[in-house]
Parts: sequence; structure tokens; C-alpha cells
Amino acid sequence: MQRSYHGWVSYAASTRSPVSRRASMAGKEVYPMVAILRQASVGPWPMNTYAVICSATKHSAVVDPGADPDTILSLVEATQVEMILLTHAHRDHVGALAEIKAATAAPVYLHPADAEKFGVSYDRPLEDGDILRVGELRIRAVHTPGHTPGMVSFVIDHRVLVGDTLFVGGPGRTNSPEEFAVTMRTLQEIVFAWPDETEFYPGHGPSGVIGAERPAFEAFVARGWPPNLYGDVTWNEIVR
Repeated sequence: MQRSYHGWVSYAASTRSPVSRRASMAGKEVYPMVAILRQASVGPWPMNTYAVICSATKHSAVVDPGADPDTILSLVEATQVEMILLTHAHRDHVGALAEIKAATAAPVYLHPADAEKFGVSYDRPLEDGDILRVGELRIRAVHTPGHTPGMVSFVIDHRVLVGDTLFVGGPGRTNSPEEFAVTMRTLQEIVFAWPDETEFYPGHGPSGVIGAERPAFEAFVARGWPPNLYGDVTWNEIVR
């Protein structure tokens, strides 16, 4: 269910995805607690900042503080911010990082590959398979490289925050054929291995459902692509 408050959106947990499915996405972890997911579109080139909140303890995590710190802080009002999670370190995703860290004193989590490439400071490294505890919630970090070398997606339950790994209609932008090849491996081996009912929440634009994206993605893979392909690619056309 989706509700709108003060310019941001709150997504209540759905019960459509059975626990066994959620557990298969996140190793042996099971998520009995309800996670509240809030989203705000921030910045001059709108990107999605998220807050993940444990309904039982009111502990929270901020994901990708891109801009507009007051708006971001409104997402976590009346909660205890436990951590700041970065899917990747592009400027539009970290523009308000300093302000949010100063306001919350929460540690910053980032994959070291992105910290090194983009010169962004962090407190704790993210690695594939890490389980992050927010109150009684367990969030799993999944390394999904391509858009950047240290891109990380965060599995909440049947909902996954994917950063710029995947959008509705196509993959995240890449800057070389090598990056696009990595993206396609990530999508084939990791992302589209998730169950059809998995909801993905990207760094820009609307959320989607893996099952709804799968036919166009599989058709793209079946057609193949030229070895020099990269840039803003959709499953149906190429924009360079």
C-alpha cells in the first residue's frame, strides 16, 4: 500500500510474497517484522532517497541521501537513525551525506570499490552478503556491480533497493562496453534470479516488479547486443 505524507511516499509491506520466497532471496534470514519503506524525490535531477524503518522499534536507516537534507530528515522523524546506507557514491546520491551524518551521527556504509573510485569517506565497508540490523529488521547487502564497481542493492524482504542497477524499462547507465557487460552479468546472474513478485526500488523514477520486467529483459538477451554497446540503454531501444 502507498501513502503520501508531506511530499514523501510511504510504502507499507505487502503480504503477497510468502516468507519462504523472502528467505530464499536473503539466505537463511527470515523477516517476521514489518519494514516501513519511505521515499522522497530530491535534488535538481530528481533521485530517490529512501528510509527503512523497523515498525517495532522505530529504528531506521537512510539510503542514498542525495539532496534536500530537511526533506530526508522528515522521512526519519521520530525514529532513531542507526545507519546511512549508500548504494553507490555518485554525486547525485551523496549530495546531502555530510548534513545527514552531522544531524544523525549515524555511521556511513559504502562498498570500498566506490569509496576508492569516487573519493567518498565512509565508516564501515559493505560487502556482498552482509546482514545489516536495523532494530529487529535484517537487511541484506548484495553486490550488483556495473553502473559503478561498488554498486550495492539492499534486500529488505520482497522489496529491494537497487540504486541505479535497474530501472523500469532498462539497466542503469554505463560509460563503457566493459561496464555494460558487467551490468548484464549482474542482471542475468543476480537480479533476474529473484522471484517474479520481487519489487525493486531504483535510484531514479518509479518502482517496478521483476516479473513485469522479465519478458522485455529476456527478449533483449535473446536478441543479443553489439559488443560496443553502452550508455543509456533500454530493452527496446538505444539512446547514446
